Amino acid sequence: MNILITGAAGFIGFNLSKFCLKKKHKVFGLDNLNNYYDVNLKLKRLKILKNFKNFHFKKIDISDSKKLNKFFNENKFSVVINLAAQAGVRYSLENPESYLKSNLVGFFNLINISKIKKIKNFLYASTSSVYGLSDKKEFKEKDLADHPIQFYAATKRSNELIAHSYSHLYNFPTTGLRFFTVYGPWGRPDMALFKFTKNIIKRKEIEVYNYGNHSRDFTYIDDVVKVIYLAALRKPKKLKLKRDLSVSSTAPFQILNVGGGKKIQLMRFINEIEKNLKIKARVKFLPIQKGDVKDTNCSVKKLKNYIGYVPNTSYKIGIKNFVSWFKKHYKY
Repeated sequence: MNILITGAAGFIGFNLSKFCLKKKHKVFGLDNLNNYYDVNLKLKRLKILKNFKNFHFKKIDISDSKKLNKFFNENKFSVVINLAAQAGVRYSLENPESYLKSNLVGFFNLINISKIKKIKNFLYASTSSVYGLSDKKEFKEKDLADHPIQFYAATKRSNELIAHSYSHLYNFPTTGLRFFTVYGPWGRPDMALFKFTKNIIKRKEIEVYNYGNHSRDFTYIDDVVKVIYLAALRKPKKLKLKRDLSVSSTAPFQILNVGGGKKIQLMRFINEIEKNLKIKARVKFLPIQKGDVKDTNCSVKKLKNYIGYVPNTSYKIGIKNFVSWFKKHYKY
């Protein structure tokens, strides 16, 4: 199988590319290598991928339609997995223009050329943030997701709506993956686990928002990669329209929660980092940040029925693996 993975130098893109390469698939990787966070980390990921003969990388920004179309004309692949996006909830408050360019213009360019080239299966990253300030104990794919509380989530919800229109109009199979707090080795420096680990090692304060009263459905990277791969092997089919039009579609279109279905209190998560580092954290408690959600927890029933697999790595194992990688990578 020939697979195009955009955002191949990113956290999820790198791990997915490596997984597919080990399974002997031919992987085409795209990335614009922007400086939202340390480019050296992205280059180190790429260096590992380039050791595989079946990996082909091109530096392209998906918002550049001319370069993207040229790339599609020069190469052939059956599956496209779009992980290229401007990431980060909080950064979207500071620089919304970058989200418009990558997450909307770039997404349109990619899905449009994929449709033209008759790609057999199109998958893309969405986010748990689309659920907004839902007070439900468990987020389900059929729940209303029309009140995003930051621009990042608005762009991702827009991706889902654009994908549905393409699925409906052109019988084009699309699968949106709503990721729930992905973490693990090679993770992003702007995410909580990375920042907490780094600052605790350096004996610096860690900033804990909402006075620590957060909980998250933390999802380990290896589980996420397996979910994406299994979803890529299964092409959405047209469904018969049900009476409840709010949750039904006649298009070959799917939305899947990607989480473990278990929420973990943030302070328990921090305590586990402390245990692995054998260092007590210096905590600075702060009010909840603008655009932040208090709790996330997803239903995994649809995911299990669709691919027969649900993320199951314990956060204790995940944190242990991350701390081990961090100390080795940054020589602590």
